Amino acid sequence: MVLFVLEEMRIRSLGVIDDAVVELSPGFTAVTGETGAGKTMVVTSLGLLLGGRADPALVRIGAKSAVVEGRLTVPAGAAAALRAEEAGAELDDGALLVSRTVSAEGRSRAHLGGRSVPVGLLAELADDLVAVHGQSDQQGLLKPARQRGALDRYAGDAVSGPLDKYTAAYRRLRAVSAELDEITTRARERAQEADMLRFGLDEIAAVEPRTGEDVELAAEAERLGHAEALASAATAAHAALAGNPEDPEGVDASTLVAGAHRVLETVRSHDSALASLAERIGEVGILLADVAGELAGYADDLDADPLRLAAVEERRAALTQLTRKYGEDVGAVLAWAEAGAARLAELEGDDDRLGDLTAERDALRTELAGLARELTEARAETAARFAAAVTEELASLAMPHARVTIDVRQTDDPDGVEIDGRTVAYGPSGVDEVELLLAPHPGAPPRPIAKGASGGELSRVMLAVEVVFAGTDPVPTYLFDEVDAGVGGKAAVEIGRRLAKLAKSAQVVVVTHLPQVAAFADRQLLVEKTHDGSVTRSGVQVLEGEDRVRELSRMLAGQEDSETARAHAEELLAAARTDG
Repeated sequence: MVLFVLEEMRIRSLGVIDDAVVELSPGFTAVTGETGAGKTMVVTSLGLLLGGRADPALVRIGAKSAVVEGRLTVPAGAAAALRAEEAGAELDDGALLVSRTVSAEGRSRAHLGGRSVPVGLLAELADDLVAVHGQSDQQGLLKPARQRGALDRYAGDAVSGPLDKYTAAYRRLRAVSAELDEITTRARERAQEADMLRFGLDEIAAVEPRTGEDVELAAEAERLGHAEALASAATAAHAALAGNPEDPEGVDASTLVAGAHRVLETVRSHDSALASLAERIGEVGILLADVAGELAGYADDLDADPLRLAAVEERRAALTQLTRKYGEDVGAVLAWAEAGAARLAELEGDDDRLGDLTAERDALRTELAGLARELTEARAETAARFAAAVTEELASLAMPHARVTIDVRQTDDPDGVEIDGRTVAYGPSGVDEVELLLAPHPGAPPRPIAKGASGGELSRVMLAVEVVFAGTDPVPTYLFDEVDAGVGGKAAVEIGRRLAKLAKSAQVVVVTHLPQVAAFADRQLLVEKTHDGSVTRSGVQVLEGEDRVRELSRMLAGQEDSETARAHAEELLAAARTDG
């Protein structure tokens, strides 16, 4: 089943078109009509949808703006769908709605999936969706980078295998070269960084901080600074709990609790609840005795030593110097020291690392050169086969003397890789520049196809290229304008036949004036003006049955009702169906 992208377009106030809807379908669609009826506006409209240049002269006289709206079916997960979603576009039941507005003053606006987007985004998506071939189009395979990519796909495994290896080696070479540049161009900065790290590590090593030491010293300083108050409080608390030897008549907590316990012990056998309370009071007495003992020991051990306090404060000051420079606390300082030691080891190993990286870079460049040579050989062999196939196609498209070649060349670059005694530029796809050249007649020098062919010839060359590339180039929709310019008869039949062949794997839309081409179409659209010279909503019709025969008759003889022309039209349709 042919995957098609463009379902329909609505065109308003563009050139001779007032308001018309162009409904397209899978396979091959031919757009026909009288000269000047507005057929080319179909190509122009699609060009606007695909980010083409907005010309205010296209706006219909009397209108404020021209509007083109399109509905595109984009495969789920395709690069175009993902890019559209990144821009905030929403798909409508699996389709992408695109619109372009051009004002009479020259302003242009683009919308994608209901979201306003830059016009450049439409052009970016177009590269993956539609190839337009017309008198002034420079799209698709006219771009040398696209030509190389298409040639690689045409070559298949012969190129893809070494290209994968080349790409991996190229990426590693870029990483190694970047690290070498980092080491060599920033040698002074790295030496300064190493000196700073050494100073910091020496400063930390001289203090020898321990994890958590700052917290411990802060607590000790607080205790030593308030030693007298702490001792006095502990002594008073001990007296309250266990009594004061200097005041034997005083009442203390331990004596009171012991008395309460003795009273309850005398009657506890008469009530289990009271017995439970007696046990709890006994536990309180034990706890009081323990606390009183610890208070006595605390007071005896507390040493209000001013020398120790001075030593603690001096140590805290040394740690504060470190935390001011290297971290919020001692733990952070130690973490900085660990990371700094690792970084210093890396910087001090620059000389050894430099040698290792240089050796790896040289080995990668040698490997890259070998893979690039293999790629060049595969591309050259494929280019010869491709050029022969396109030249053969052109012979049947009224260009019997045309010859297509593919120039696979390299550019000298003193910073490149050495291949067969030459130092050539290299990139992520190899060392080759690929360009299609055309010699339209004997004696003519081969020139780039965009410059070596007239408008009509260019469309036929691109048709031949697309037919040969069918199945290898992933663009699902092709639109040709004037692909049949300057031909007729048998050559026109061959053009129709090849367009039908291309349409077996893609959607093909062709603006044509030749009945031999239109007869091969799966669907034929007629563009016609009304009496006031405009194309309205009813001015784009799908032709079927008798209506299609009448239009082919008009295209053949200029007379819809000519019996001879009608017979010829029916013969063309029958031959096309048989051929398909």
